[in-house]
Amino acid sequence: YGCWAQFSGDGEWAQSNNHVQPRSIFYAQLEDRLQKKCAERARILPRNTSATSSPTVEVAMELAKEAYNPRLTLEHWIEQGAFAPSIAMSGVKSIDDMKEKKITPNKTSAQPEVTIANGRIQMDGTLLVGGSHTTPWWNGKLKTSFLKKASPAITRFVPGREGLGLTDRIDSVIGYMKQKNILVFDQNYGLWYDRRRDDHERVRRRDGDVWGPFYEQPFGRSGQGTAWEGLSKYDLNRPNAWYWSRLKEFAEKGSKDGLLLFHENYFQHNILEAGAHWVDCPWRSTNNINQTGFPEPAPFAGDKRIFVADMFYDITHPVRRELHKQYIRQCLNNFADNPNVIQLTSAEFTGPLHFVQFWLDVIAEWETETGKKAKVALSTTKDVQDAILADPKRAAVVDIIDIRYWHYKTDGVFAPEGGKNMAPRQHMRKMKVGKVTFTEAYKAVHEYRQKFPEKAVTFYAQNYPAMGWAVF
Repeated sequence: YGCWAQFSGDGEWAQSNNHVQPRSIFYAQLEDRLQKKCAERARILPRNTSATSSPTVEVAMELAKEAYNPRLTLEHWIEQGAFAPSIAMSGVKSIDDMKEKKITPNKTSAQPEVTIANGRIQMDGTLLVGGSHTTPWWNGKLKTSFLKKASPAITRFVPGREGLGLTDRIDSVIGYMKQKNILVFDQNYGLWYDRRRDDHERVRRRDGDVWGPFYEQPFGRSGQGTAWEGLSKYDLNRPNAWYWSRLKEFAEKGSKDGLLLFHENYFQHNILEAGAHWVDCPWRSTNNINQTGFPEPAPFAGDKRIFVADMFYDITHPVRRELHKQYIRQCLNNFADNPNVIQLTSAEFTGPLHFVQFWLDVIAEWETETGKKAKVALSTTKDVQDAILADPKRAAVVDIIDIRYWHYKTDGVFAPEGGKNMAPRQHMRKMKVGKVTFTEAYKAVHEYRQKFPEKAVTFYAQNYPAMGWAVF
């Protein structure tokens, strides 16, 4: 309605060359409410819209005379200042005479208490049960036919549009989870921001004509330079306010309905496998202003694959170490007062022991400084998990043992080693995954619950959710 642009498609188009009446819905409603004309106060460019195709001779002659005068442009109309507000001081109150209206901030409603008792997660004394929803982190279209098949996301963004597959309303995400009996929203940032990268090409984009929907990153843009996808470079010291506020909103609203947010601090998918995973990553040197020290041009193996996990997890690099530390603290600060948020190292994590040690040390330091307690899940390969749990100091930081990247099977154990620069699915291609029955799932959970009765044990490994009841 009232389109002033190029039109295409198989929709219904009518009167495409005519003027919309009324010219302003706002002023039409105002006149209706006040029961008087508001033309004198209407800040609308004056325009004669009487354009009949069958004028009288008199009207035609008059319009011919008007044609000699250039039409009033928006720029000239603004410069005329016909509607400039008065700057007269008479009758205007002094700011000193104005009484300050005191606003009492609303007290944040008390958050439900999340505790661990007998190896199980409880909220206000009630056992928490339900499924898990993993956030979409790539792909997507803005076509109506696709939106019906979309999956809820918290940090997906489509400018000016709300709804499933677009910018999801947080209340709608919560409603979806309640309807589907989902307890956990498993969140990680997007694989890349711009949908053009869905083609998995590694080329530098010639412009910033990005395609939505956009999967927001935790870092803000610097406004400087040009990143690989054509937008300005990231500043890894600058949190993306929208990204973090969305997660915060979900945590606060979700707690009232007994929902948990599993917050994956990192997303390992960026630093292994296809080279396209890395090219738009905020941590890549060419995409930020922070001198992260990753080699450029990108070191594509076989001119296609990427293996920068070893460098990414290297905490001896002074710049990256400090950036990691600040980022982890941002993850903690954002949810400092949200007991229903569980912190995990990374989605798809098969990283080395030393990085998990570093991650836990930063959390412990933050807890000591702030006096607050974060809920922490140890979600790693089995060798890293066992090494951390054998370390009393670091094990004390862990609240939940998450069995996800290893499992017992009918003929042994599937347990790839951490820090081997391979993604979970790459390990699965090289090792026999095996079959997991109720017995094997129960064995894994029971074994760790017996060793560490003060910690909860969750199972999201092979054959989940079919083996979910084995957790109990």
